[in-house]
Amino acid sequence: MATRTRKRKQVLKGPHGGMALVLAEDVTHLGKRGDLVEVKPGYGRNYLLPNGLATVPTAHNLRLLELYKQRIFQAHEAKLADLKVLAEQIQRVPHITIEALANEEGHLYGSVGAVEIAKSLKGKNLRVEADMVKLDGVIKECALYEIPLHLGYDIETKVKVMVVPLKTPEKK
Repeated sequence: MATRTRKRKQVLKGPHGGMALVLAEDVTHLGKRGDLVEVKPGYGRNYLLPNGLATVPTAHNLRLLELYKQRIFQAHEAKLADLKVLAEQIQRVPHITIEALANEEGHLYGSVGAVEIAKSLKGKNLRVEADMVKLDGVIKECALYEIPLHLGYDIETKVKVMVVPLKTPEKK
């Protein structure tokens, strides 16, 4: 009697004998979406696969992974181009002026920080968030400052900020 051998669907093994999977979502302490990871068989079979966090690396899934990586790369390139345009627009601005309460010597009663600088830049239709402004501290005196901006993806620029005393109407 001839024995028939059945081909079982087996999950690919990694170089260390674990289960090789493609992550469908970001998993803390394991990897980001689209990464090919090797995990212990129980972790993959009992947690990652049933919860939809990973898939088996079949030829079809690997093709989908390549398409996903291409889309991510194109989105990254588009974001990089937008940030370069933003940096050029910021360079064209001679300076921004921020008014603050100050005494006669030019010392501010409060301070000017990253939030106020970002708000002034947004007033000029430049999309700069407060976390992009890299101040060493807060500004406490009226003067002209050159403030570095880190826009993301290693794109940096500088903006000149003029802090002037707030003009109050004279009392009669």
